[in-house]
Amino acid sequence: MKLSQFKFELPKELIAAHPPQNRDESRLMVVNRKEKTIEHKTFKDIIDYFNDGDVFVLNNTKVFPARLYGEKEKTGAKIEVFLLRELNRESRLWDVMVDPARKIRIGNKLYFGEDEALVAEVIDNTTSRGRTLRFLFDGPYEEFKKTLQSLGETPLPKVHDREILPEDEERYQTIYAKHEGAIAAPTAGMHFSRELMKRLEIKGIDFAELTLHTGLGNFRTIDVEDLTKHKVDSEEMILDLPTADRMNKAKAGKHKIIAVGTTSMKALETAVSITGRVKPYKGWSNKFIFPPYEFKYADAMITNFHLPMSPMMMMISAFIGYDFLFDVYKEAVKEKYKFFTYGDAMLII
Repeated sequence: MKLSQFKFELPKELIAAHPPQNRDESRLMVVNRKEKTIEHKTFKDIIDYFNDGDVFVLNNTKVFPARLYGEKEKTGAKIEVFLLRELNRESRLWDVMVDPARKIRIGNKLYFGEDEALVAEVIDNTTSRGRTLRFLFDGPYEEFKKTLQSLGETPLPKVHDREILPEDEERYQTIYAKHEGAIAAPTAGMHFSRELMKRLEIKGIDFAELTLHTGLGNFRTIDVEDLTKHKVDSEEMILDLPTADRMNKAKAGKHKIIAVGTTSMKALETAVSITGRVKPYKGWSNKFIFPPYEFKYADAMITNFHLPMSPMMMMISAFIGYDFLFDVYKEAVKEKYKFFTYGDAMLII
């Protein structure tokens, strides 16, 4: 398929700037793939669609404050550094993106925080905007991480074009986030409140957790028209044996598997075998799902409304059908559903 086939007109005011007051009270569009029907609900109504023994697959990755602002040595030029991933704990090596990139060369030193609380040296160029930094920090690792966290900012996507607020630290995160490593939140999971999860649990619904550290590739502009030529950033992923066994047992018992978000779906499709069972997995996933694609594991999924020409929109199109997706999005725009990070949710059954 072609990139241009995923264009649509999205009014700017439909991109949610802030989270709803209560997580589970965002709007929910329920889409039936087979019947081609659309219902309008509230997120907490999701409980009505599932039964005892069904399994919600959650991505328990945790977002870290990945955006740093610093200055270049000598010139004092303002620099933004976006931490992508830690390459070596002992050497304090990190893979980062820098902006403006043209000013940052190998050998440059960058200073962060008051009284230069943190210093980094550029030791390699990785891509046009990518660099490898070595942080020069003498204290223990825990102290270094604390310093990084205190200087870093919640990495809300730039599309939001607003100042980061204290509430973002808590709200740009799922309530079940555990393992730090994501630079983007798995947003479909942000609609779950503790109360709703308790109610689902009482109904007998199971939660299976995996980890996929969401990377910047979800927001990077796709710059090739032919989608088969798009190269995806690899994301670290962990799915353990007990979790795989629980999901396979539920699947064998004809219970539904519900992927919470495109990252959970990507992880399931990475770990599924040709026999239709998921296997334990520890490694990297660079799966890019777009139509036509045959999903092998999940029966349903929860997702947000995505931006035009985004990888997430392409995956949803593969799951519900290209033409029907455009009917659904047309309805969402007409009914003024909110899109993107802090937007409303869609349940696809």
